[in-house]
Amino acid sequence: MDWQYMLGLFGHAAFWQAALTVVALALASWVIATVLGMLVALGRGSRHAWLRLPLAVYVWFFRSLPLLVLLIFVFNAPSAFPELKPIVGSPFVASMIAIVLSETAYISEIHRGGLLSVAKGQGEAARALGLPWASVQLHIVIPQAIRVALPTLGNQLVTIIKLTSLASSISLTELLLVGQRLYTQNFKVLETLFVVAVFYVMLVTVFDVALKLLERRLDVTRRRTAHVDPLTEEAPRATAARQRVPHEGEVVLAARGATKSFGQNPVLKGVDLDVHRGEVVAIIGPSGSGKTTFIRTLNALESLDDGEVLLHGDPVGYRTGRGGTRVALPDTALAQQRRRIGMVFQQFNLFPHKTALENVMFAVVELRRLPRDEARARGMELLGKVGLAQHASKYPYQLSGGQQQRVAIARALAMSPEVILFDEPTSALDPELVDEVLGTMAELAAEGLTMVIVTHEMRFAEQVADWVVFMEDGRIGEQGPASQIFGSPRNERTHVFLDRVGV
Repeated sequence: MDWQYMLGLFGHAAFWQAALTVVALALASWVIATVLGMLVALGRGSRHAWLRLPLAVYVWFFRSLPLLVLLIFVFNAPSAFPELKPIVGSPFVASMIAIVLSETAYISEIHRGGLLSVAKGQGEAARALGLPWASVQLHIVIPQAIRVALPTLGNQLVTIIKLTSLASSISLTELLLVGQRLYTQNFKVLETLFVVAVFYVMLVTVFDVALKLLERRLDVTRRRTAHVDPLTEEAPRATAARQRVPHEGEVVLAARGATKSFGQNPVLKGVDLDVHRGEVVAIIGPSGSGKTTFIRTLNALESLDDGEVLLHGDPVGYRTGRGGTRVALPDTALAQQRRRIGMVFQQFNLFPHKTALENVMFAVVELRRLPRDEARARGMELLGKVGLAQHASKYPYQLSGGQQQRVAIARALAMSPEVILFDEPTSALDPELVDEVLGTMAELAAEGLTMVIVTHEMRFAEQVADWVVFMEDGRIGEQGPASQIFGSPRNERTHVFLDRVGV
C-alpha cells in the first residue's frame, strides 16, 4: 500500500468536487422523490380507480427495473427523441431524472406505510372540525406519517448516496469515476478505491447524524413543557340540576327516515329525530343498536343510503340536482357544513403533534384566518372553561384520558358550532375520570349549548338531558322527556334495558 499516495488523495481537488456533485445529486433526488412519493402514496389511497390503478402500475414497473438500465435509457433517450436533448442532455440531469423515477416508486411505499399508521380517527377529527380533504392531509395526516416514516426515509437517502456511483456509467464526474480515472493511470487500485470508500462513509455519516437530529427535533416526547402539578387543578363539578328545555321551538338539526347498511347488514332502519335549539338530547340503548352510526350520519362522517339529515332545513352532505336526484356536495362545501356541527369522539382523537392549546387554536387559525394572538386568547379562554388552562403547553401524551377529552371538547367549541355531537365521550375513560368530563358537559348544557349525546351514563342522561331517545336494532323504540323515559317508560324493551343497566 502506498500510504503517502493514499493520504495525498484527500487533498485532491477533484475528489472534493466530486463529493459536492454526489451531495447535490443525492439531496435533490431524495427531496423530489420524497415529495412525489407522497403524492403517489396519497393517489394510491384514492377511491377513484382511474387514479389508483395507473399509480400502482407505475410503482410495480419502476421497482422492477434496475437503476443502471434506467440511467442508460434516460441518458440515451435523445437519440430516439431529439427534442429531449435540452432536458436530459447533461449526465447530472439524466442521473437525477432516472434516480427520481426509480426512488419515487420505493419511497411511495414507505409513505404508504406511514399513512396507514395514522389512526383513522385523526382524519375524522380534522374533517369534523370542517377541514377540507387537502388541509386534513397537509396539516394532520402527512406530518404524522412523515414522523413514522422518517427513519426509513433517512435510510433511503443513504441508499441514494451510494447509488450515485452508478452514474459513472453515463460519465457523470462523481467519486467513483474520479477514482477510476486515477487508477487507470497509475494502477493503484486498492489505494484509490479505499479513498473513494472513505469519502462515501464520511458523506453517509454526516447525513445520518443530521437525520438523527431531525428525528429528535420532531419527537414531541423530547420537547420540554412547563410542569404543572395536577393536584393544583380543580376539575369541573357536575351541575346538580338545570332547567329543562321543552322539546319544541326552532329545529337546528333533524333526521328524516335515516337508513344505513354495511354490506348486507342494515344498521339504521328509518330513524326520525328533531333537535331543537338549546336542547340536550341523549341517545341510549344496547350496544349494536346503531347509536354511533346514527350520530356519525348527522355530520356526514357516514353517508346515508336513504333519508336525509337537515341543518336548519338544508340537507347535509348533498344537494338536489336535476329531476330531484341527489348530488354529493363537493368536499369544500361539505367541510363548511361541518364547521357548524361540532363533534367529540370516544377516543379523543387529539392531534398528537400539537399541544393542548394548539389543538384548540388550530381550526380557527386555519379556517377562519384568525390572527394567532386572537386565536391564542380564544384557546386559553376555552381551556380555562374546561379547567385546563394550566396544561395549555402540554402534549396529549402528557395528559390523562379525562384531560384529553376535555381538550377535545374545547377544540370542538372553538369553532362556535350550532350543535355539538358527543359519541360516547366517557366510554374510553377509567371510572375515576368519568365525572370530570361529565361535569364539563353538564356545565355546557346549563349554558344552553345544543347537544346530542350518545351515552351509557344513565345517571347523567337522567339529570342533564331534556329529551331521551332509546334505540334498538337500528330503530327508535321510544323517545320522550327524561322524566318519562327513566320514570315510566312506555315501551317494554326500554323498561328491560333500563332494568338491566340498573336504573
